[in-house]
Amino acid sequence: MEFYSIARRRLAPHGILAQWLPYGDSADIAAVTRALTETFPYVHIYQSVSGWGWHFFASMDPMQDRSADDLVARMPAAAVTDMMEWGPAKTPPEQFQLMLSHRFKPEEMIALAPQYPALHDDRPLNEYFIVRALDGASRRVK
Repeated sequence: MEFYSIARRRLAPHGILAQWLPYGDSADIAAVTRALTETFPYVHIYQSVSGWGWHFFASMDPMQDRSADDLVARMPAAAVTDMMEWGPAKTPPEQFQLMLSHRFKPEEMIALAPQYPALHDDRPLNEYFIVRALDGASRRVK
């Protein structure tokens, strides 16, 4: 949470913090979401189009919802080319529509593991993801 507080102070007016969490269990996702929502009043969360990983966007100001066509129109051509290399859609508007269709509310993400507090620099919950995963696997084997 301390990291997000520092980032918040460094953001330009109307700036947006963007973070990708490529993997993690329910505890990680809930703790990151809680930390972001306790630091920023506006948080948007999208699951990656491939179904793994989460994209977090946080701001001190409302983030306007835009259509897929509008987002494509605002992108530099090189960025559109780069985005399309990842697929799976055939056109840039279809790709954005696919991305936008995987949005989740912060409350939904916190509800995955409501017992976990916000992520703090001195409580490295995310660093113990593999320990929780291995512990869960060992419990299933018994």
